[in-house]
Amino acid sequence: MPAYTSPDAVWIAAGRYFATRPVIARALSRWGHILLPVVLIGIGLLILVEGGAFGL
Repeated sequence: MPAYTSPDAVWIAAGRYFATRPVIARALSRWGHILLPVVLIGIGLLILVEGGAFGL
């Protein structure tokens, strides 16, 4: 496996592990539709700010 795919495999394994835990699975099924957009918007804003897109 090439070195650049190894981190992907770790994230996939961690995601599967956490998503199959009953408590986390219930929370994700209840709040996932709210949590995912918030996380993605936060990551996007972080990228824009760190990249200097706003001249800050």
